[in-house]
Amino acid sequence: MEEVKKYIEENKQRFLDELFGLIRIPSISSISDHKPDMIKAAEYWKKSILEAGADKAVVMPTAGNPVVYGEKIIDPALPTVLVYGHYDVMPVDPLDLWNTDPFEPVIKDDIIWARGADDDKGQAFMHAKAFEALVKTNNLPCNVKFMIEGEEEVGSVNLGKFCDDNKEMLKADVILVSDTGMLAPDMPSITTGLRGLSYWEVEVTGPNRDLHSGLFGGAVANPINVLAKMIADTMDDKGRITIPGFYDDVIEVTADERALMAKAPFDVEEYKKAIDVEELQGEEGFSTMERTGIRPTFDICGIWGGYTGEGAKTVLPSKAYAKISTRLVPNQDNHKISDMFKAYFEGIAPKSVKVKVTPLHGGQGYVCPIDIPAYKAAEKAYMDVYKVQPVPVRSGGSIPIISTFEDKLGLKSVLMGFGLEADAIHSPNENFPLEQFYNGIETLTHFYKHYVEIMK
Repeated sequence: MEEVKKYIEENKQRFLDELFGLIRIPSISSISDHKPDMIKAAEYWKKSILEAGADKAVVMPTAGNPVVYGEKIIDPALPTVLVYGHYDVMPVDPLDLWNTDPFEPVIKDDIIWARGADDDKGQAFMHAKAFEALVKTNNLPCNVKFMIEGEEEVGSVNLGKFCDDNKEMLKADVILVSDTGMLAPDMPSITTGLRGLSYWEVEVTGPNRDLHSGLFGGAVANPINVLAKMIADTMDDKGRITIPGFYDDVIEVTADERALMAKAPFDVEEYKKAIDVEELQGEEGFSTMERTGIRPTFDICGIWGGYTGEGAKTVLPSKAYAKISTRLVPNQDNHKISDMFKAYFEGIAPKSVKVKVTPLHGGQGYVCPIDIPAYKAAEKAYMDVYKVQPVPVRSGGSIPIISTFEDKLGLKSVLMGFGLEADAIHSPNENFPLEQFYNGIETLTHFYKHYVEIMK
């Protein structure tokens, strides 16, 4: 691998220049005016994959933004790794909070500052360059395929059908993804689980119009009061969700895996200090890291109703609203949970109000076993570069398309993330340390080596 490492070292600046070319394309998938930029970014990826050494790369249309597919098949008898990434990025608002132009990458303090520097242009581009380093030094040990989409930030709404329509083309042994993070620059971690998601909007209606609180208060149900009580009744004093059957499908994490997770460095006092709270709360019997990684949660993401303007207005409102979400753990079906919550919440409503629950969106959770060959290969790869055994971590976030891959393609995904908490993804001043970019490239080259050796 010394030859590969030397190639990376000699081409560092070019790798960076090429990444900057991709970053400069404002490929914001949620804003329709940027549709031409989505095409431009897809074409850029096609060119990058071909120049890296792929035998084939094409831009394939979908009902939304195109998918870039590329491949290099050196021997059909060898294992095949399918690399997934996305070229779309989040909007940059609020622009006035950026210290630099979000689409003109700047290096300051050995850090790349730009939208997409980490999520996911920087991390996905590491795969193109790792692939190139292996190809150009004649060290590629297996077949590689690329699937780079342009709608991850808007829910990957067309990628499931793309997988259905191209199952033969996408045949592989494992999917490799870099769209997550690690604990610290000196403490690598592998994301072994992603939580699912269910999300609803609730509307509670009382009287047919706003009423004078003096004349009607105490006699007519106040929708805000009712909604607040219904929400409070959905969680008990031990932090458990009271919806009947909610925990039925939750798979308990083994003591061994909980012990491995506990090795991750975590300072509860620093955590509280960072978010300026005196005390934490959550489900009884679980640590803070476990509450955000391996347990389901119930949260009110927004609540409103009545008069909220300046000064006083003594009104009993006609309506109250809330946005409610649950984060789900693997094996909890988001469709089942969505129906379960709707039935429960509408069922506990008093007859003094009418309650309407509208499901908005959701996604399945995902878990990667820590004993599969690809995980073991990733573990060895991190140890080669970072000299520390990576810690398995269950993420509190959701990437629904990962569970879709398992459902549609029958493939497990290994999440080799290199982002850091300080990278501010989705926020102003997104960034990515140069060291992580280059270390990521090298680590990925080692993954292929170890994966093929384990698969023999």
